Amino acid sequence: MKVTSQALALLNAILLNTSSAFTSVHHHRASTSSSSLKVTNDLFVEMTSETGAAAAAGTANTHSSVETYYGDTLKESADLLTNACCTAARPAPQIAQAISNIHPDVIKKYYGCGFCVPDEVEGMTILDLGCGAGRDVYIASQLVGEKGRVIGVDMTAEQLKVAKETQAYHADKFGFDNVEFHEGLIEKLDDIDSLTDGSVDIIISNCVINLCPDKEAVLKSCHRLLKPGGELYFSDVYASRRVPQELREDEVLWGECLSGALYWNDFQNLAKQCGFKDPRLVEDAPITIENKKVQDKIEEMGHKNLEFYSATYRLFQLDCLEPHCEDYGQAVIYKGTILRFESGWSLDDHHFMEKGKVFPVCGNTYNMLKETRFEKHFDFVGDWSTHYGIFDGCGTSMPFKSSIDGVSTKGGGGGGGGCC
Repeated sequence: MKVTSQALALLNAILLNTSSAFTSVHHHRASTSSSSLKVTNDLFVEMTSETGAAAAAGTANTHSSVETYYGDTLKESADLLTNACCTAARPAPQIAQAISNIHPDVIKKYYGCGFCVPDEVEGMTILDLGCGAGRDVYIASQLVGEKGRVIGVDMTAEQLKVAKETQAYHADKFGFDNVEFHEGLIEKLDDIDSLTDGSVDIIISNCVINLCPDKEAVLKSCHRLLKPGGELYFSDVYASRRVPQELREDEVLWGECLSGALYWNDFQNLAKQCGFKDPRLVEDAPITIENKKVQDKIEEMGHKNLEFYSATYRLFQLDCLEPHCEDYGQAVIYKGTILRFESGWSLDDHHFMEKGKVFPVCGNTYNMLKETRFEKHFDFVGDWSTHYGIFDGCGTSMPFKSSIDGVSTKGGGGGGGGCC
C-alpha cells in the first residue's frame, strides 16, 4: 500500500514519542470501534498494509475472548460480575407467562437485558442477533404465533447447543415449531443462506451489539435484511464519552458489556450512516457499577467520570425519513387497538399517545406510524403541502437521563424501570 510523505512524517513523530503524535494516536484509537467509526484524518489507512491485518487480528481476538467468556467462563446468569443492562422492572403479565413456558436450562443460560421485543409482532418474521441459549427466541416464538417465524443467530456453540436441545420441548409446549438457529457472527450475516435482503420484519438484539468489534457491519446488514417499514429494536449499553483504549482492551470489562459500549453520539451518527436516519430512544437509565472489582479497575485506570447507560433504541428501515424532525402541521390519533395498550401507547420515550387524542407529530414520526405495521392503529391528520420549519424539541444533546437515578449493575434496583 502506498505510503505518503505525510504518513511517514506522522510515523516519525510517533517513534519520537512526541506529545502531538500521542494526541493524534489517542484520538484515532479512542474514536473508532474497530473499523466501524471513521475519523477525519485517514493517514493511518495509508501508512502500511499491516494496518488492516492488525485490525483483523484484533477482531478475531475479540470474538475469541467473547466466545470463551460466554461459552466457558460463564456457566449461568449468576456468574456475571455486573448486570450492565439489566433492571429490576417486572415484565408484563403476557411476557411473564411466556417466560414461564420456557425450559429451565434456557433460563439458566440467559445473560441479556430484561426483555427486548417490540409490540404488534403477531405473524412477523423476527431475527434475534446474539440469541444465546434462545430465551428471547422462545418468547418471541409465542408472540408471533404459528404463522410467524423466529431466527436466532449466535457464535457460541455451547449456548446454541442448549437452544437446539430444547427445541422439541418448546414445540410441544407451544403447539408449533416456528424457530431456527444458526451458528455464526452477527457481523457476517451474509454467510447464512436463509437470510436474504428484505426478508425480515423485525430484528431484535439483547445487550449483544456492544460485544461486536465491527458494529458498522452489523447495522449495515440489519438495514439490508429488513423489509421497508421494518425495524431494528434492541437494547444495549452506551457511554457518555468514547471509551479509552486501555479499557477496550480489558477482556472482563468487554465481556461484561462495558468496554465495547459506543459513545452515544458515535452510535447515532453511525446508525444514520448505515441508513437508519432517525434513531429513536425508547427507554434508558444510567448504570451504577456496584461490583467493587469492576469499579476499582475503571477508577485505577483514571476514568472515574466515564458513565454508562442502558438503553433501548428502535431504528426504522424507512428511506422517506429526514435527517431532522421537520414540522408539516401533521398529527395522529391513536385508536387504542394495540394489544395491552388500550388507553395509550408509546412509540418512544417522548411520544406517548392517548387513545382518541389529537397528537401533533413531526414528519418522521408521521411516517414511522403510517409506513409501518402500526398504520392500522392510527388515524392521520394533515399532508405534506406546507413546511413550518424544524419541529419544536428536536435537539442534539445527550438523550439519556442523569445519573441521579441509576440502574444497579449488581444487586439493588434502580430508577423505577428498565431499558428493556
